[in-house]
Amino acid sequence: MSAQISPLAPKSYAKLTPVDGVTMATAEANIRYKNRTDVLFVLMDKGTEVAGVFTKSKCPSAPVDWCRTSLAQGKARALVVNSGNANAFTGKKGAEAVELTAKIAAKAVNCKPEEIFIASTGVIGEPLDATKFNGVLESCAKQASPDNWMEAAQAIMTTDTFPKLAGRKVLIGDQEVTINGFAKGAGMIQPDMATMLSFIFTDAPIAAPVLQALLKKGADNSFNCVTVDGDTSTSDTLMMFATGAAAKRGIRKIESTSDSRLKAFKAALDDLLAELAQYVAKDGEGARKFVTVSVSGATSNASAKKIAFAIANSPLVKTAAAGEDANWGRVVMAVGKAGEPAQRDLLTIAFGDIVVAQKGARAPDYSEEAASAYMKNAHITISVDLGLGKGKARVWTCDLTKAYVEINGDYRS
Repeated sequence: MSAQISPLAPKSYAKLTPVDGVTMATAEANIRYKNRTDVLFVLMDKGTEVAGVFTKSKCPSAPVDWCRTSLAQGKARALVVNSGNANAFTGKKGAEAVELTAKIAAKAVNCKPEEIFIASTGVIGEPLDATKFNGVLESCAKQASPDNWMEAAQAIMTTDTFPKLAGRKVLIGDQEVTINGFAKGAGMIQPDMATMLSFIFTDAPIAAPVLQALLKKGADNSFNCVTVDGDTSTSDTLMMFATGAAAKRGIRKIESTSDSRLKAFKAALDDLLAELAQYVAKDGEGARKFVTVSVSGATSNASAKKIAFAIANSPLVKTAAAGEDANWGRVVMAVGKAGEPAQRDLLTIAFGDIVVAQKGARAPDYSEEAASAYMKNAHITISVDLGLGKGKARVWTCDLTKAYVEINGDYRS
C-alpha cells in the first residue's frame, strides 16, 4: 500500500450495517505483505445465490477460471480473497493452489468446494502457496462477524491508498433490504467487464439469473466506464451474492427481470456500483485529479464510448490535467485518433462550463485565464459534442503524475 492517501479519498465513511446472512473475518497469512491483513474470508447462509462478471483478458488468473466454472451451479457459501499475489500466469501450480484453497475453505464451513469462490490480487507470475490458508480460514470462520466491512475492504488492498466501500438501503415492496459492497483497484485499470476486484452483498431474495442480468448491466454503466492507465487486469472480478434472508420478512423471491419490484433495487445497485467505480479512479496510482470525460453527439453510444476512452487514456490529456494546463488541442488529437466518425468543423469542446473550441477553431470568446483557473480544481469535466448524432458516453479517469511511474517502477522492489 502507498503511505500517502490520495487527496481524492473520501473524508469520511458511513458505517455499513450488516447484511443478513453474511459474516466475515480477515487475517494475516503473510502472502506477500508483513504485519498487515492479506486474507478475507466471507461466509454466507445456505442457498445464497451468486452472479459474476470477469476479465476478458486472454491470460486470466487461476481464480478467475475457478469462479467461471463454479458460477454455473449458481450457489455460494463462502468467498476467499487474498492480496499480494494474483495467482495469474502460474500454470498447473496455480490451478492446484485454487483447488487446495477451496478444499480448505469448504472444510471450514462444511460445504462443497464448488460453493467456494476465490479471488486473488497482486503480483503476476509468482506461485501462490495455498498451504498458508491452513488454520487461517478455520480461525476466520470461528471469528466471523457481520460488522467487519471496513476490515474486509482494507484486507484486499494492494497499491490502493484508501479502502473503497459503500452501502444502500432500498425497499422491495414494503420491506427494506440492504446492499453493501467494496472494491479494490488503483493501477492496471481499464476493466473489460467489471473491475479489478469488487464484491456486492444483499439480503434480497433474487434468483441467480436475475442477479446476473442486473450485475452485467450495472457493470457496463459503472466499472466498464473507468480507466486509470488503459490496462486490463488478468484478475478482474465483480461478484454479487444474494443471501435471500429477507424472505423471512415476507418478501417473495424475484425470479424475473421484468418483476416491477426490481426497479428501486436496480437503481440503488447501479448507484452503489457507480460510487465504487469512481473511488477506483480517485485512487488511481499517483492521482491528484478526478476527471470525467463526457462525449455526446456521436453516431452511436458505442462510438461515443470509444472516443471517451481515447481521451481518458491519452497520456497527453492526462498529463495536461496533472499540470493544470488547459491544452484543449490534446483533446482534439484524442478525438481524431479514436478511429470513430468525427468531423472537425462540427466539434465543440468544453472544460467544465467553459467552451474552449467549436466549429473547427478556438471558441471566439475563449479565455485562457478562465480555462486555466478551472483546471486547478480537483474534479474536472471534459466535454465533447461531435454534432453527428445522439450517441453518448461518460468515462471516469484521473491525471497522470510522476508518482504513477514511481509506484509501478518500485512495485516488485
